[in-house]
Amino acid sequence: MGRRRGNYKFLDKFSWYVPGVGGMFALLAWLLVGALFGGLAVVLLTAICGQNIGMEYGNLLSYPLMFIPPMLYASVKSNSLSMTEAGRKLDNNHYAPLGGILCAILAMLGTLSLGFWADGITSLLPPMPPTLEEVMKSLTGGNFIINFLTVCIFAPVCEEWLCRGMVMRGLLCRTRTKPVWAIIISALFFALIHLNPWQAIPAFLMGCLFGYVYYKTGSLKLTMLMHFTNNTFALVCGHIDELKDMNSWSDFIMPPLYLVLVAAALIVTALVAIGFSKIKTAEPEGNLDKVPSLFDSYEN
Repeated sequence: MGRRRGNYKFLDKFSWYVPGVGGMFALLAWLLVGALFGGLAVVLLTAICGQNIGMEYGNLLSYPLMFIPPMLYASVKSNSLSMTEAGRKLDNNHYAPLGGILCAILAMLGTLSLGFWADGITSLLPPMPPTLEEVMKSLTGGNFIINFLTVCIFAPVCEEWLCRGMVMRGLLCRTRTKPVWAIIISALFFALIHLNPWQAIPAFLMGCLFGYVYYKTGSLKLTMLMHFTNNTFALVCGHIDELKDMNSWSDFIMPPLYLVLVAAALIVTALVAIGFSKIKTAEPEGNLDKVPSLFDSYEN
């Protein structure tokens, strides 16, 4: 009898649930249920501890609560399928010929460069409503430690688990969607959960880059690193006095230099994509390793 392999790891618990279209809607429904629970938790916290505590700690409480229902749902589904069906790993390590360190460097560089030129697109939108602007500033300019946990730890882990690990993996491996469409659809899903165009547009563009890297490497920890890089950079900028009130980098950098930097950022993003294109995919579904059912593992 073979040893039970890898099921103790957090991400491996979801390997046997590869959602189809119906499963993706179910995950979205459970995410909405979690958002309701999170909202109620903030209301209770505010009622018990006061408005100041509710505002300061609300996101830290509500954000992970939002993802607990879809994670529990996916875990139960995966466990029920694990003895009879093969699965696909959420997190893989296909970095050759670049190597893991170079992939990480390219991923962070590509994220920062894309974020810079995507900022130019969002600057063309109408001004953000004051209420939404206050919410955004509270996420990047409030208590640094609390916002770091919410924005830089919880968000990359939870959102990458959902958008790349579940949705994109399901599109590639269950519905056999063409890779380019799987990347685009998962990026649209990523944009959708941000709920407003000022976040959704850069989220879509970031999601396309994250999805391409995930398709090539199969590494969810690499897309989590990219997500962490983007959010941490925004959080740090939100705590720099000269930058925290700017709406766009064009407010801070003079037009001639700004245009040059945008062009340079576009080139860097393209070069990063070319770099990841050197990684060969083992299957049309990308580098997402197959996982045998636990029954087959025991037999072997």
